[in-house]
Amino acid sequence: MEAQLRQESRRLKMDFEKLKSGGIIKQTQRDLFTVRLRCPGGKLTSEQLRKAADIAEKYGWGEVHTSVRQSIEIPYVHHQHFDAIFDELREVNWSLASCGPRIRVPTSCGGCTYNPNGLVDTQAMCMEVDRRYFGIPTGHHKFKIAFSGCPIDCARSRAMDLGFQGIAEPRLVEELCNGCGLCVGSCDENALTLVDGLPVRDHEKCTYCGDCIKVCPVDAMVAARKGWLVRVGGKHGKHPIHSYEVAQFPSDEQCFALIEKTLGWYQANGQGRERIGTTIGRLGLPKYLEEVVKPLGLEIIEKPGERRKFKAEGNMYT
Repeated sequence: MEAQLRQESRRLKMDFEKLKSGGIIKQTQRDLFTVRLRCPGGKLTSEQLRKAADIAEKYGWGEVHTSVRQSIEIPYVHHQHFDAIFDELREVNWSLASCGPRIRVPTSCGGCTYNPNGLVDTQAMCMEVDRRYFGIPTGHHKFKIAFSGCPIDCARSRAMDLGFQGIAEPRLVEELCNGCGLCVGSCDENALTLVDGLPVRDHEKCTYCGDCIKVCPVDAMVAARKGWLVRVGGKHGKHPIHSYEVAQFPSDEQCFALIEKTLGWYQANGQGRERIGTTIGRLGLPKYLEEVVKPLGLEIIEKPGERRKFKAEGNMYT
């Protein structure tokens, strides 16, 4: 297949790798390509959605593919239609996504904007990260960033090069508590027990999901603080790597600083085409923590016992 693509590239006098880096991917079919469109956070306007359908009908085979990373892809496009497609995309303020060794389009769940489970505004962060960092070369391999609004982790932050997940730290206002026990019943982790009529939290079991806060009928359980849980070094693929939890409750601005410093560290320390999780595995997590997280003054998660529990199914924290 690789030899066939090289031969096809010479015939068309096109650099397939360069095209791929710009979101145009060669298919197995002769002269046909898939056009990948840029959809940060999986969000696009109804006008853009109609445009994707129009382009698929005019220049493809009338099919649109939604990728596992929230992108819209139009397959079966002949290379002679590229310029016409670019012109049509500009009409709705739309551009191509990317492939190759660069920061990819970030993904996210709906966050707190309309999802009852959301603790933080994942969509706003995703859009800003896309604006600031999309397409920046890494020098080594792809770099994926995702935002999940709560510990359900729909955006799979555990399997990203950098993942951010919303968390909320509960605090009891004792004078308001009526001892109803609804918070205890709502906790899937059994992190709350009633002691002398008041809920007491087991900090080691708590996942900062905020369910106890949402269910309290008298607003006695409140959020002492909300923010992000930061994970680094995850990936899918033939040899998946489970990410490491490295910091909690950074501000949005600190998240941007962490992205920039992490990328610089990866560019300087990565070898060949390894992902950052492999780089951390080779050099050791303490090196990353010392050179990236600690200089930013973040609330660091240094010991395995301090990390939010991931049960037994593939725990990489020990």
